[in-house]
Amino acid sequence: MRRRRLRGIRTTLREWKVAAKALLSTDHPILAHLIPVRRCNLACSYCNEYDDSSAPVVTDAILRRVDLLKNLGTSVITLSGGEPLLHPELEVIIAHIRSRGMVASMITNGYLLSRKRIAQLNQAGLEHLQISIDNIEPDEVSKKSLRVLDKKLCYLAELADFKVNINSVLGSGVRNPDDALVIGKRAVALGFTCTVGIIHDGKGRLRPLNGREAEVFEELKSVGKKGYARIYRYFQENLAAGKPNNWACRAGARYLYVCEDGLVHYCSQQRGYPGIPLEEYTLDDIRREFRTRKGCAPYCTVSCVHHASMADFWRAPQEYRIPQRAPRRTPKHTPDHRPVCGGGLVQLE
Repeated sequence: MRRRRLRGIRTTLREWKVAAKALLSTDHPILAHLIPVRRCNLACSYCNEYDDSSAPVVTDAILRRVDLLKNLGTSVITLSGGEPLLHPELEVIIAHIRSRGMVASMITNGYLLSRKRIAQLNQAGLEHLQISIDNIEPDEVSKKSLRVLDKKLCYLAELADFKVNINSVLGSGVRNPDDALVIGKRAVALGFTCTVGIIHDGKGRLRPLNGREAEVFEELKSVGKKGYARIYRYFQENLAAGKPNNWACRAGARYLYVCEDGLVHYCSQQRGYPGIPLEEYTLDDIRREFRTRKGCAPYCTVSCVHHASMADFWRAPQEYRIPQRAPRRTPKHTPDHRPVCGGGLVQLE
């Protein structure tokens, strides 16, 4: 327990260093999502970020991308997918992220967690883990259920040296919104932080919360610990009501989404632009995208982009630019990833 507490303090100090660096300079990414495998062992109906056949990305290629992100000045790398735990050398990737001085994070559905795997993640140096749990009992929308995952949560509470966040969800086909409240309270009882996500539908569209969903959303605000997500409470209120937000999205600059083909995209819901290979991404690209206004921003629910953009809400006005100013440089062997609008999560703690 003492070791876990000390490691948590060290992680918090590193997070403050990330924040300080972000305030001092805008010429580097704060957060990058890196995809080591597109395949997932589940098939949630609202998700458009997986397939059931892709092979894991070759480890050497992923390690090279970690180095390239470090060269761009990236502070935090989050591994997601698909399901990142399907990568056979995931712990090697995490250890390499830490060896390059960056914060190592992961988003997983939790199904493949075991006592042994948690110990391996501890050894590799993982600092953050998030699991989204969509309901209490599995249904046709999602199998990410508290009944199935509760044993995994107990393992994490007992063994994990890294910070754990449990994200419950509301909207777009979730049958019983009260499940989110049960999940949030269970997370807090186990000592984890708790957030709530407003999820898009399978086409990436945001829908306002209905009557009971909105009530549960309000109740969840009093669950869990205080966090920086409260700084932009107005984001949550507007998205829950289906209203637009007026903000400066810094995707492509402060936030990078690097797909399994090694291309940089705005986010998981805007795959296709700028579509530049990471090895060709430069400071000029970061500076251009920092000042580029994104047409999808008003109804965006991708919380990772919100968080990475928060340090810059107050500076550097943006303007619309035509795509030709950032020509897509896609390798010939890479399949065409067409943009998908909207989608993601909004968090509150």
